[in-house]
Amino acid sequence: MLHAHDWQTALAVAYLKTLYRDDPAWAKTRVLFTIHNMGYQGRFPVMDYPATGLPWSEYTPERLEFYGQVNVLKGGLVYADLLNTVSPTYAREIQTVEFGHGLEGVLQARKDRLFGVTNGIDYDVWNPATDPHLPAHYSAKDLSGKKACKTALQREMKLPARNVPLLGMVSRLAFQKGIDLVVEIIPKLLELDVQMVVLGSGEPAYHERLTDLSTRYPGKLAVRLAFDEGLAHLIEAGADLFLMPSRYEPCGLNQQYSLRYGTVPVVRKTGGLADTVVPYLPVGEKGNKATGFVFETPQPEVLLSTILLALKVYRDKEEWQALMRRGMKQDFSWQRSAKQYVELYERALG
Repeated sequence: MLHAHDWQTALAVAYLKTLYRDDPAWAKTRVLFTIHNMGYQGRFPVMDYPATGLPWSEYTPERLEFYGQVNVLKGGLVYADLLNTVSPTYAREIQTVEFGHGLEGVLQARKDRLFGVTNGIDYDVWNPATDPHLPAHYSAKDLSGKKACKTALQREMKLPARNVPLLGMVSRLAFQKGIDLVVEIIPKLLELDVQMVVLGSGEPAYHERLTDLSTRYPGKLAVRLAFDEGLAHLIEAGADLFLMPSRYEPCGLNQQYSLRYGTVPVVRKTGGLADTVVPYLPVGEKGNKATGFVFETPQPEVLLSTILLALKVYRDKEEWQALMRRGMKQDFSWQRSAKQYVELYERALG
């Protein structure tokens, strides 16, 4: 059994099914090919095709040719026995023009062999009861340590230690992640009695905009343009709300971290975000299954209205703690995901 991932390993799948298909040592080997992000395909000029070592007979629209280029990811998609991606919703989305990045037709043709398995997270690393990056520990049974984490986060980010809603975001600062939606609503959002912290790096235009906004709103917005593992853990623990307004998100991990840490996520309904966050419905029903807040249309005003709903619920401490605890009790461990991968291996071998 060969389990290959993304375009960087796709040629191994092509070699197995072409150059080595008659080799007795490899003839019975089956392949599961996992796509983590359709946006990265390994496209190269046709003049580079000989470097693959594959015969020209494989450079066809049905195989590796893609609008006059070599598309290595496409090779993995067409040669593998089974395909999967990192969430059930993303598996459906990539069969559409919006998310397929030109390969939606290939995926539609193989939809009976395409599956979605949501990524897991490492609960030995991401666990508020044992996390060494936190000043205090807590659990779904005892949430008291979360207040100390919030105070520590405010101190670290030089925000006043006030008992107001604290919004967090840890992200690559890129259009895909919806950071443009966030910077658009910050002026209106910070008219309210809230605080916000942002950690990440990415496109220079967003660096500049966030820096300007943090200067305009001292004591309310704190930004760190860097990668900082310890601070990422502290934000997950210390924030009350976590923003993930991604335009597309094959799976997403931070919303799973947030659920584990009792930090209620606000996410766009796409990919793994749709599969892992149960949306809160403002119908006055207590004891429902909601674990966060979900919006569909990637527009600033829609994101803002969803945050405003979350802030309204935040004022009901009983309802808010119920949201937190439901999220903390979700199972996004690799043990669950691993069972699904074993089932795919058995299907491929069968």
